[in-house]
Amino acid sequence: MGKGTSITVLVREAAARDLLFLPHAVRQMARFEPMVTPREVRGVVEAGELIEDYPGDPRGHSCLLLGRGDEGRAIHVVCAPKPEYLAIITAYLPRDREWDATFRERRKE
Repeated sequence: MGKGTSITVLVREAAARDLLFLPHAVRQMARFEPMVTPREVRGVVEAGELIEDYPGDPRGHSCLLLGRGDEGRAIHVVCAPKPEYLAIITAYLPRDREWDATFRERRKE
């Protein structure tokens, strides 16, 4: 990653090439009723808000994005830009007990 290039820019550039849903993401997306759809995930990575940055992630620089899916429901997507694609590490509906009312900050224990 070039100095000064934000992770958000890299995410959107990688997403424009392709999305690769890792097995954990597929399992998490299927847990909800209704499920989190690939279309919703694409919407989050294309227009979502960066809420956490993980430059030291062993899987490569990754981040947590917040966006809205169908019917305005909050969706979190953890992803890592790669040269050929955007790796979708996980995608889920954030829980009220773990996040503040805006789903932007983790609740303190």
